[in-house]
Amino acid sequence: MAKPLSEDLRMRVIRAVDGGMSRRAAAERFGISPSSAVRFVREWRESGSMRAKPQGGDQRSHRIEAHRDLILSATEAKPDLTLEEIAEMLKSAVGASFAPSTVWRFLDRHAMTFKKNRTRRRAG
Repeated sequence: MAKPLSEDLRMRVIRAVDGGMSRRAAAERFGISPSSAVRFVREWRESGSMRAKPQGGDQRSHRIEAHRDLILSATEAKPDLTLEEIAEMLKSAVGASFAPSTVWRFLDRHAMTFKKNRTRRRAG
């Protein structure tokens, strides 16, 4: 992922636009894309911030984390639930649809790993 443009460059673009230059002219002058100049000025006028927004990282785990207690209690009650069974339980209980991979990442974040092999199968 590319690095964000410097705060100094952002400040110079914003000052040029505030000084009467068009966003496109400021973008050309400072060697950035016109869309970047538009975003810099819009963000500064709306929030007063010249800083780049955080990049990367987890943006969606809050959806499944909202059902943390339900998942953890279900896996505690029945430890041999499969990822698909947990996803189906969430869909039927709260109407939230999650892929088994999302359930896996949730369990991994909470240090819950299960080895499913013949020697560990429970009777009944």
